[in-house]
Amino acid sequence: METFTELKELVENPHYHDQRRKTLAGLSDDMIDAPIIDLVDGFNKLPYCFTVQSCYGHFIYNGQNNSHNLEPLPVTDTVARVEYRIAYICLCIKNSDLGRGLLGALNEITAIDPENIQFCCADWFWKRQVNSYALQVQPDRFKHKDSAILDYREALHIEKIRNEFFVQLQELVQKQ
Repeated sequence: METFTELKELVENPHYHDQRRKTLAGLSDDMIDAPIIDLVDGFNKLPYCFTVQSCYGHFIYNGQNNSHNLEPLPVTDTVARVEYRIAYICLCIKNSDLGRGLLGALNEITAIDPENIQFCCADWFWKRQVNSYALQVQPDRFKHKDSAILDYREALHIEKIRNEFFVQLQELVQKQ
C-alpha cells in the first residue's frame, strides 16, 4: 500500500466540523495502539484537528509473530531480519490559523531524523478526508510502503527514532 505522497495545500472544507464529529463518535480507545492512546486523545481534544488513523509501529521477527506486537525489540544476537510495520499518525487539519500553525509544528518533527521521518499526504487518506496529513517513521527508501524488511541493527535504530517521535508529538500536543 502506498502511504507517501507530497504535501498538499490546505483547502476549504465547509464540512470539517461535521466530519470531525462523526469521526470522533466512531473512535474508541480499543481501536488505538495502547502506547499512543493519550497522544491520539490529546490531538482529538484540539478543535482544529482530529485523527484519521494511527499506528504505533510493530516489529515482527523470528519468534515474535504477533502482527500487533508492542514489545521492544529484544537485546539478542539471534535476530537477523525484522519486519517493521510503519509507525504513523494521520490527522485532518482545519484550514485556519491554528491549523496552519499545527502543520508547521508537525513538519518540524521530521528534524528528529529526516532520513527516517516523513511529513506527507497519502492520496487514499485525502480522498476519504481532505486536509489529511501523515507523519510517518519509515526509512526513506521505503517511504512509499507501509512495511519493510530491515536488518536487526537498522530495526533497533528505527525503534529508537519511533520512540523519540512519539515523545516529541506528545510534547507538541501539550504545547497546543
